[in-house]
Amino acid sequence: MSVLFSPLDIGPVRAPNRIAIAPMCQYSANDGCASDWHIHQLMSYAMSGAGVVTLEATGVLREGRISHGCLGLYSDECEYALARALQAARSVAMADTKFSIQLCHAGRKGSTHKNWDGGGSLKAPEGAWTTCAPSPIPYAPDWHVPQEMSEEEIERAIKAYAQAAARAARIGFDMIELHAAHGYLIHQFHSPVSNKRTDAWGGDAQKRLRFPNAVAEAVRAATPAHMAIGARITGTDYLEDGLTVDDAVEMARGFKARGFDYVCVSSGNIIAGGRPASGPGFNVPNAAKVRAEAGIVTRTAGFIADAKQAEEIVAERGVDQVALARAFLDDPRWGWHAAEKLGVTLQLPKQFNRVAPKVWPGVKLARPS
Repeated sequence: MSVLFSPLDIGPVRAPNRIAIAPMCQYSANDGCASDWHIHQLMSYAMSGAGVVTLEATGVLREGRISHGCLGLYSDECEYALARALQAARSVAMADTKFSIQLCHAGRKGSTHKNWDGGGSLKAPEGAWTTCAPSPIPYAPDWHVPQEMSEEEIERAIKAYAQAAARAARIGFDMIELHAAHGYLIHQFHSPVSNKRTDAWGGDAQKRLRFPNAVAEAVRAATPAHMAIGARITGTDYLEDGLTVDDAVEMARGFKARGFDYVCVSSGNIIAGGRPASGPGFNVPNAAKVRAEAGIVTRTAGFIADAKQAEEIVAERGVDQVALARAFLDDPRWGWHAAEKLGVTLQLPKQFNRVAPKVWPGVKLARPS
């Protein structure tokens, strides 16, 4: 029997399998509001066979977005547009599919061009905005210098995470994920590479965890008990003076103590070009260590694309769940094809009866009665 296609309890939420679609920026929002593109994307992923569908990094403040095209959840207009997209996705979703949203503040990595426009800092004529960070250190030498956050700005950001979480709950998401990796604001506070503060929000490892833990507490308090809460965290900064997997274990323990149900272990990107590792499943060893030592449901991501590789990770390598991004961009029916390779029969929508094995050499179809 396939472990990949077995259920997984993530706090109060039961996912029908161990496959998650990882958050992927689409750069297609209108002042933070979900567009028709997001409706198309969510409806497609709702039928993908993934147990958990996670929406892209979503700004908790307008100035917390990565780019002008990034999704936000900081206004009634954002909430309405996203509710429309989620409602459409649920109307076609495969049985028991769970929907999650990743809440994010870009910090010093905000005010950038869209990915397909090359990324990099916006200039004033291009609609740039002032970014903030724990310390006034740019992400890269040719990037803007962020403003060091004041006490009031830190408290405002914490409150914004909680408000966005409350909006996500009203919309009807099953799960919320904090983006605490990839060089965004929570990661910026956690890493000694980007946090050089000498007040209560920086310094030793415990002080650098103060902001992440404060956000975690605020989000958990703003979220009803039936929703699962998690975070994407970094397993390593790949830098001599940066975070290590031991820091990831400590962060996971702290989040678990604050009522979080899972972590997703990724790595790198605290500085430009700061993820030298590659290859299939390169984050798996660190994720397995976090799971073993923190005792929390753990997923991982990173160049996972083959069904048998995904099966091995959850069956033999000490990780509970895998998250795939590019694999689902390439093949929105990845879950169906993975099931076929692993000898699993899925219950597909009736409209796809024509892919039954007797008429098409594809996925094994459990025909509806």
